[in-house]
Amino acid sequence: MKKTLNIAGYKCSAIYNKAEGGTPIVFLHGLSYTVEVWQRIKVLDVLAEKKIPFLALDMPYGAKSECTPKTQEVQPNVDFVAAATKRLFGDEAPVLAAASFGGYIALNYAATHPVKGMLLVSPAYAFESLELSQKYADFQFPVRVIWGSNDTVISGEEMRTLVDKLQSAKLLVYKDAAHSAYQDQPEWFRTDLLKLYVNATV
Repeated sequence: MKKTLNIAGYKCSAIYNKAEGGTPIVFLHGLSYTVEVWQRIKVLDVLAEKKIPFLALDMPYGAKSECTPKTQEVQPNVDFVAAATKRLFGDEAPVLAAASFGGYIALNYAATHPVKGMLLVSPAYAFESLELSQKYADFQFPVRVIWGSNDTVISGEEMRTLVDKLQSAKLLVYKDAAHSAYQDQPEWFRTDLLKLYVNATV
């Protein structure tokens, strides 16, 4: 179901499926994308078929997103995700699937809100904030970090350092994939998301 959500002072487009309860997956797109990217790689179709609840949000930081007003400040974006998740799924802690700048928001979200797992695609600014990076040791949930071997935006070294800082993390290298590795290898992404979801919700 696609709907415009009026939440936390923002009016943003969203696609969601409440399914039959349980742990939702919340999707956060990259800076240059919109909620449509998740439809394009057919991951939402797979989740709907499997009756897994999800919420894909157009985000206030998105340059092209259907969201007003716009802001790239971290806290308002984190607050928006928290409010939208609570509105649709109550107090159920989500699994986060996020790319690039969305990954940065996801890391900040997980530092202050309950999370069951995270699948991050080349998260940006992972070590921009000392305060944030110091909290990585407290992340007790499973994390998978995807990095494309042809990524020219985020280095593999930075992603390996991030995985080393997280207790239950693994690095997944997508061969011949660029910064938006999930678009270059959508089948791998869908498979890895489902594996993480099972691991995070058992």
